[in-house]
Amino acid sequence: MTEDLSQLSRLSRLSRLSGLPGLSGLPGLSRRTVLGGMAGGLALGGLGAAGPLAGAARAVGRGSGYGTAPEPYVPLPVGSGGGPVGSDRVHVLQVGPREADTVLVMVPGMFGAANDFRLVARDLVAAVPGLQVWAFDRREENLADRSGFATADPAAYYLDGHYRSLDPAASGYVAGWGLGRALEDLRTVVRAARAGGRRRVVLGGHSWGATTALAYAAWDFDGRPGYRDLTALAVLDGGVLGAFEGTGAPVQDSPEEVRERLAAIDGGAVFDLTLSAVGLGSRAESTQIWYQLAGWYAHTDPEGRSVLQPRMPDALRPPDPVTNAALLGTLVDARFGWPNDISVHSGHLADGGGAGGGAGGGAVRGWVDDGITPIGRVATAYAGPVPAVWEWYWPARLSVDLDVTDAYADTRLARALGLRLLHGAGLDVPLYAFQTSYSHGTVVSSARKVVAGSRVPYAVYESDEGMNHLDPLFAAAERNTATRSLVSFLLRVR
Repeated sequence: MTEDLSQLSRLSRLSRLSGLPGLSGLPGLSRRTVLGGMAGGLALGGLGAAGPLAGAARAVGRGSGYGTAPEPYVPLPVGSGGGPVGSDRVHVLQVGPREADTVLVMVPGMFGAANDFRLVARDLVAAVPGLQVWAFDRREENLADRSGFATADPAAYYLDGHYRSLDPAASGYVAGWGLGRALEDLRTVVRAARAGGRRRVVLGGHSWGATTALAYAAWDFDGRPGYRDLTALAVLDGGVLGAFEGTGAPVQDSPEEVRERLAAIDGGAVFDLTLSAVGLGSRAESTQIWYQLAGWYAHTDPEGRSVLQPRMPDALRPPDPVTNAALLGTLVDARFGWPNDISVHSGHLADGGGAGGGAGGGAVRGWVDDGITPIGRVATAYAGPVPAVWEWYWPARLSVDLDVTDAYADTRLARALGLRLLHGAGLDVPLYAFQTSYSHGTVVSSARKVVAGSRVPYAVYESDEGMNHLDPLFAAAERNTATRSLVSFLLRVR
């Protein structure tokens, strides 16, 4: 197995999710992709050309891990973005009591979506009285066609020619979906959470979502600093002022780089295609579909023989039959050569003789959890379908703006892009910052720079070098240092 995955491992090291430094020099590609699991050599079949807006996100309610309370997925109308009917709205996954007096609003990172935070939200709500968590889904989520996950065989829908991809040529409106649009949308969510000032709002995020949260705090909303809407900030494994320097993926924010990237967008490259460069397909959403499929089958039939394994190329296909859960494990666990930023510490393949069987013969190998992140939690999150862990169509303009935001100041370049980062020095709310081994210390060091250049009254800095970039999202509560330390911070700021 290790030899079979050597090609994948080499590619992964060149194209790290959340960093992708090996791809940073390719024209038109963004620097960093924040969430997921990549596999080289897979090709997503059945992706047609243009397709209408389909499978728009809808309100759902599900039982929670802390009781029987519903977890609604609530649409909120936002300003016009020029997109198709139904796209001028965002959604929030709400976990916890409606009568809570504190709302933690969490922003996912690049290619991340609301279901990143469902499990963490349940754990936080169980530990912090009077807390509700809102997980934010950007307007791009309205563009994804997840209707195939309502069928009995999603793989057939997405891989056998039924699915129709969104055509970039018909999606020019996405060129205007940069950070300014995202923050105006996020402000709608923050204001709804504040309920006219009756509730406290803590704003947080993971990876580039942490960058977004800090940008909101420094943003000028018609003369009002964003931080005045907030009680505190909580950033997980991301930020500004060099937060990602330790990952080996410096920001692409020179004027020359920015001009080149904007020219590509003007030429029609409105979607960030970073993930397509790793061999999962040519479309912006190819990788996301493969990993959501892997999660769906691992969640619905974990011990069944893998549905996706026969479709995988030789370089990735395990030599022995595996279960659906085991296939997901091979795609996300760090032991298989995955780099820090796209992997978790979950477990390993069973020695053999597992459950399943079926056509083809041979013992079916299952998955053994012996790490901090059980594969069942990853499967639950990845499966979706609505809300999902994955954002399928990430705007290339948002990538540019977030890179430039790293300076966290009203620079000439920021002004040219319309980035209203005017109030970083006035920031006067408590700050929590958590880092894993991913950044080699620069997440916390950058957070200290934010505090030193502002009026933050106090800050809490936490680290766990035994965690990878995605572990804080999915690790078991009792082994999740991020959850435990964030609980302490939230209890303090209430």
